[in-house]
Amino acid sequence: MKKILMTLVAVMISATSFAQMSSGGFQLSNGSTYYGLRLGYTSTYIGGDVDSKSRGGFNIGAVLGIKCSPSTPLFLETGLYYTEKGGKWDLGNTRLDYLEIPLLMKYGIRATDDLSVLPYIGPTFSIGVAGKTKFALGGETDSFDDGMFNRFDVGIKLGCGVEYQMIYAELGYHWGITNISDLPAPIDDAFNRAFYMNIGINF
Repeated sequence: MKKILMTLVAVMISATSFAQMSSGGFQLSNGSTYYGLRLGYTSTYIGGDVDSKSRGGFNIGAVLGIKCSPSTPLFLETGLYYTEKGGKWDLGNTRLDYLEIPLLMKYGIRATDDLSVLPYIGPTFSIGVAGKTKFALGGETDSFDDGMFNRFDVGIKLGCGVEYQMIYAELGYHWGITNISDLPAPIDDAFNRAFYMNIGINF
């Protein structure tokens, strides 16, 4: 995973360098679609009965944006992310890794000829693919084993992006609305929560 991450970081840095030398990237006024790469940091915790402390992670993904109206800069953005979630709590340290598909509505506001602001909101659909829980008293288990956490999660993303030519950055919050707890009582409810910040490029 570290080798894959380093390779993707190198690709994004190279592409960003190219973008800085180019004449401009995607235009809100005349583009109908865009493609993008994202890489970022997440500060995540598990809410509900778990009420964990936050832990750091990363997320990486590729996106596709489609303009919904020829006269309005309203876009539907989807894609595929690999994202780390979880938290630190009384029993130990839990990592929950997901493949995530967002369906975001973005509205483009042109601030200058080269700078656009894009607030957004929309649902996300995730499936857990990996993760470990290391117990405070010793030992560890798969976070998605029976009696731990459920794999499927639905949430809401809310945030705002800024695009300068092809270079993109965003801040946002992910609010899990699916109870992911398969833990024994009294931990009946558990929900993913995450702050994130991403950088990337749009083509």
